[in-house]
Amino acid sequence: MGPESFNKNKLKKHKVCIIVPTFNNAGSIVSVLDELLIYADDIIVVNDGSTDKTAEILNGYSNLIITSYKKNRGKGFALKKGFSLAKEKGFKYAITIDSDGQHVVTDILSFINKIETEPDTIIIGNRNMEQDGIPKKSSFGRKFSNFWFWIETGIKHPDTQSGFRLYPLKFIDPDKFYTNKFEFEIEVIVRSAWKGVNVISVPIDVFYQNKKERISHFRPFIDFTRISILNTFLVFWALLYIKPRDITRKALSKSLKEHYYEQIANPKFSNLNLALSIGFGVFMGIVPIWGYQMITAIFLAYLLKLNKVLVVLSSNISIPPIIPLILFLSLKTGEIITGSDLNFSFSSDISFDTIKSILYIYIIGSIVFAVIAAVFFGVISLLILAIIRKVK
Repeated sequence: MGPESFNKNKLKKHKVCIIVPTFNNAGSIVSVLDELLIYADDIIVVNDGSTDKTAEILNGYSNLIITSYKKNRGKGFALKKGFSLAKEKGFKYAITIDSDGQHVVTDILSFINKIETEPDTIIIGNRNMEQDGIPKKSSFGRKFSNFWFWIETGIKHPDTQSGFRLYPLKFIDPDKFYTNKFEFEIEVIVRSAWKGVNVISVPIDVFYQNKKERISHFRPFIDFTRISILNTFLVFWALLYIKPRDITRKALSKSLKEHYYEQIANPKFSNLNLALSIGFGVFMGIVPIWGYQMITAIFLAYLLKLNKVLVVLSSNISIPPIIPLILFLSLKTGEIITGSDLNFSFSSDISFDTIKSILYIYIIGSIVFAVIAAVFFGVISLLILAIIRKVK
């Protein structure tokens, strides 16, 4: 059995198709398709409203699955079209590859070899960006995207912008994604990671033509703005819902004994780290940023490398039965700090200036009280931890 037959059979064995979205890449698509046909029989080409000779070129191929539409809708829309068609035809995986010729087709085999050991995983080609001729904006864009992907998912990935990818189609429902342009490739991996799908990488080569010959449809200002807006939403949602959800699920899935050994007895957390986590959580539970305490606490706990579970648990100091006491102590602290006296009665003639004065005293008092409570609980926690974690 020759290598060509073997490679094609490997793709068929795992029910893998190739999806090629294209828009005005008539100058490169022939070489891409001709090389792809050496390694794969099942190739879906999505002609995203090309106005050059792309349609004419595609008509010359009888062994491709081609779908076209007149108006250019964006790379994300084209990929979703390709995913829908692939699922209809019963494929289990789809490898996406750009039609501009920057990817080395033989790297397909790296994706196939990877799913044999790690199935049902999104695999992204990690481009070698150290070679000559790589545009500086591509290197910056990759680092920018990788950073926000880490913030949104907690996963460190080397190349979240590469278009050379393998998707397990059972996790991809095209109708449930909102974006249609370049930012789709960010949305799909972030939201898949939120669902628990593994997102990993394989090393691949990349070829960039010189600046005069290179065709790119990425519009730096418009598309970068769209990606930034998407990342803003994803970060907000990750902090508002995803992170608290994951921490809650983790907490509920384990017994108190398991939590003790994982969060308290675990030697990777020092006594100081645990005490700081508790104190910081108490501070965030009291400080007057209503509605944003949990989000801010989780975000800062990640940045400060604190024990996230203890931060969340201790930030719940402001539970309903304790809130009146916290409000009272905050106001009393505010009176002491500002030298004010809150001797007033609720009557119809209470003024706006009075309300502002009370609010000012409360905010000052709650911040100071939050610091005092954080220090108190932090020190007490440190003393208790020194006792219960003492090595016998």
